[in-house]
Amino acid sequence: MIRRSWMTGASVETTLELWASSLREVKARLRPLFTQERVAASAGQFLDGLLGDERRKTGWMRAEAVGDPGPWRQQAILGRGRWDADRLRDIVRDYTLETLADPDAVLVLDETGFLKQGKASCGVGRQYTGSAGKITNCQIGVFASYVSRHGHAFIDRALYLPKVWTDDRDRLAAAHVPEHVRFATKPALALTMIEHAIAGNVPFSWVAADSVYGVGDIEMALKRAGKGYVLGVNATHSFRSWDKSLAVAGTAKDIAEALPEEAWRRLSAGEGSKGARLHDWAYLELADLDADDFDADFAGTWTRGLMIRRNIADGDLAFFSTWCPAGTTLEKLVTVEGHRWAIEDSFETAKNEFGLDHNETRSWHGWHRHVSLVMLAFAMVAVIRHRANAVPPPKTMRPARRKIDS
Repeated sequence: MIRRSWMTGASVETTLELWASSLREVKARLRPLFTQERVAASAGQFLDGLLGDERRKTGWMRAEAVGDPGPWRQQAILGRGRWDADRLRDIVRDYTLETLADPDAVLVLDETGFLKQGKASCGVGRQYTGSAGKITNCQIGVFASYVSRHGHAFIDRALYLPKVWTDDRDRLAAAHVPEHVRFATKPALALTMIEHAIAGNVPFSWVAADSVYGVGDIEMALKRAGKGYVLGVNATHSFRSWDKSLAVAGTAKDIAEALPEEAWRRLSAGEGSKGARLHDWAYLELADLDADDFDADFAGTWTRGLMIRRNIADGDLAFFSTWCPAGTTLEKLVTVEGHRWAIEDSFETAKNEFGLDHNETRSWHGWHRHVSLVMLAFAMVAVIRHRANAVPPPKTMRPARRKIDS
């Protein structure tokens, strides 16, 4: 699965060498998770299957790709085997950061749906998923993607369990959900990921997320950690300014509709598949706060604000609560918000090319193992892409000028 369009700086030979060396490297990192060599080998073959050209990454398809007579060894990696998916998650994070780390990186939080039949798959239920654009029978996974100027990859994940699951201990036991797991909202799962990233010294300066995650607990945790944010909020979310020349108060929608046309600026949130992603933007600084005002252990002045995006074609509005060091420009905040496209692109790529939603197991550990292995495959390709594109193109010799006798 070598996409030459991804790797513009390296020759075919160099790209092939990068793939071979990178695959050996990630398999070596996998090895300590397993007590038996044959199980480690099966895990390596599982990874081969995820990276292969088969459109469906099912047990049978992966088995055929590696020459197994049946899917049992592939399925055992997700089910009967004994290994810790959270250790693999941390391996993926550390591997990703070795290449993609940047202090100005953005941690992007979002969720995606896994369409399912029946009632036995862990966490399945009728719930809304943007993947289908409706309420349907599915699982929901919450993810954190690390996005920097070097590339992007998933570094954390969690399976959301609805209350109908967490209130039914027999159902949890049947899906092998650990005893300590209790109900947690999607924002609570995202907050745990943020805390895990901070505790792991992940270098990032910003968090971006949609309106599901624009809640108080996440905002306060980021303020105290000295992290800026651009978090989506609903049109009915209330804002109020103080000690600012422009006094505003009311819902985000009402504030936006009262703005004069000169308050809007046309800016790009980054390059998309069809060129610059242009929208009209407005930004209102609401208040400046000293770090001491929110119990931070660092110094400095930070600004709380409201950013509004207006679709050029139909005028549709989106609203964002912002928090940033004083003096941060609108252009910077728009760029941070624009980084959210990376996780949407990652979901699409991970599902279409690495089988993120092809998990056939029904258990808690089966879901986390499958997803973590897909995250490793995705991270490997992100690292290869960065390394390949960093390779300078071969120099071409300019033909010598012929001397013309006078």
